[in-house]
Amino acid sequence: MAGNGLPSLGRVKLTDLVPSEGVPSDSYKLSVSTLSQSFAQYSAAIIQFPASDGALLRSGLDSAHLYFQQKAAYPPEELIHTNDSREWCKTSGYYADPQLWQETYDYRPGLTPTDPINGMEFPPGGLPDIFSLLGKAARDVLDAISYYLNLRSSPFTEILDNVPLRSREISSSVLSVCCHARPSFPGAQHNNLTTPDDGQLIMVPDHEHQVDKSLISVVKSDKAGFHVRDFQGRWILLDGDLGPQEAVVYPGLALYQATAGYVNPALHRTETNNMSGNMYGKCSLVFKLMPKSMTSLSCSEMRAAGHGVEAQFQLPIPVDDFMQRSHPTDQLFNRNTFPSFSYPLAHDGSMKPLMRRRKNNTRCKPLPPSKRLRLEAQRVLKERVQEIADKKGIKLRFCNLKECENHIHALDSPCANIRMEIGWPHGVPFVHPHDLPNKAKIGFLEAYEPGWTATHDMDLSLTEPAQTSQQYCN
Repeated sequence: MAGNGLPSLGRVKLTDLVPSEGVPSDSYKLSVSTLSQSFAQYSAAIIQFPASDGALLRSGLDSAHLYFQQKAAYPPEELIHTNDSREWCKTSGYYADPQLWQETYDYRPGLTPTDPINGMEFPPGGLPDIFSLLGKAARDVLDAISYYLNLRSSPFTEILDNVPLRSREISSSVLSVCCHARPSFPGAQHNNLTTPDDGQLIMVPDHEHQVDKSLISVVKSDKAGFHVRDFQGRWILLDGDLGPQEAVVYPGLALYQATAGYVNPALHRTETNNMSGNMYGKCSLVFKLMPKSMTSLSCSEMRAAGHGVEAQFQLPIPVDDFMQRSHPTDQLFNRNTFPSFSYPLAHDGSMKPLMRRRKNNTRCKPLPPSKRLRLEAQRVLKERVQEIADKKGIKLRFCNLKECENHIHALDSPCANIRMEIGWPHGVPFVHPHDLPNKAKIGFLEAYEPGWTATHDMDLSLTEPAQTSQQYCN
């Protein structure tokens, strides 16, 4: 990552992400910045729980080991199935997927019984407490992302489950206790496996990667092997050095849709190497914060905050339809995501990124009028361009400088339709505010800032004498 990005996966304390009344603390703003930057670069981050919560997660994984170890080597046929999108909010209890060499026990409050099944089989222990712990953490992460995007407090409350659930309500969110590559599970005979000379079992999955349809997912594993693809296309091992109080958190497709594509979902995969001699396989606790099935995913909160919303996100999508659709991943990761910058904390407590300032040096000469003109024109240009686009609900498409100059007079250029829709001044390049020629900047200011030349004729006379003289004649 060039520039001032994070050198490694971001780590934040969960206690620093808990919002409080009044002005946000410096630790909160710094934690939000680290979390958001990590999402932008790596599509994931690491959250650190208090020590007591780490003990609860450890006991949950130990209970998972015992639960799957006592399962039959060949489960009943009705418990063997693959993921069915039509049943996304109804999964509960044990099921197995031999193709992925994976077993899962889903705990869904309101649907999953907490008592022993048939008086004989005990479910993994501590699931209600773990569900509550990870659910609270996922909501805190979601609120932190909302703060970073300058959305109002708790903007996704309407699409989330009630806390606590009301009478006869069934949770949309789910806690999955997963076990990969248990040696006694028959997936070893049905999956694509190779056995090298050293005896290691290496899983070659039918589907190289997966994307969760959640808003936020939290994963705690007992062994390394969880990979996420970063923004450069590299696969990053996330849980190789996790401490007992740490877990991985990453965004899903529902958050991508609800934020108009500003937050990219994580592309992840699980590898099960070096499983020879391991009697338990790889166990993990996976919590998925899901939207309610009877609600819709819309970008109204993003519009209200002044963010541009592209055409594909304009119409609300019913959650149930969204969950049953297929989402090609090759179209999701060629987009701009979070702004990839780090920033100092503003004095007013806002999260607006501050421009890098030159080092203060009293011996430096003042900027010449021509330089001040260019900086002022660039600043006003950026503000006005974004303001106009936001009012019209248009997400700007930035050309590079060469394209920008070539597209001025072209009617069939990629940005011609947007230029026409936004009412862009004829002859002004669209939209490359960084290196526009002075004449283009002045032309924009004359079109959208009435009286601008009258108050800056001194600067203009020093930078564009010919144009200024022509304006006076006119």
